[in-house]
Amino acid sequence: MTEPIHILLVDDDPAENLIMRGLMKRVSSAEIHLHYCETIEAALDFITSGKLVSMVLMDNRLQPQADFRETVPAMRQQGFIGPIGVISSSLADPYFQKFEEYGADFRIDKAELDPTAIEFILREYLTRT
Repeated sequence: MTEPIHILLVDDDPAENLIMRGLMKRVSSAEIHLHYCETIEAALDFITSGKLVSMVLMDNRLQPQADFRETVPAMRQQGFIGPIGVISSSLADPYFQKFEEYGADFRIDKAELDPTAIEFILREYLTRT
């Protein structure tokens, strides 16, 4: 992966943006440009603006939507075809078992996100064949 990877983080907690920026800087196998939106509306505007987005990391719960079962389909309806990962502080709710039915490609607990996990996700979902 030699070209920069543009990841859009959608999370209503600005602290998560700071945490993710720190994690992304520690990924040595790729040059990552992290973009951030606090709301699904801002994320939809970002997607439709034509700015480059390689992958979306979507917080499970964004207000006023209930959870990713509403936000991920909204991203797909705007035409985003790249990978979407749902991030959450807990994956215990049963609906996480059906994440693919809502257009998400993967789900991961925020506590599991580290540079190694991010590198794996990038290889798994962004490797060009």
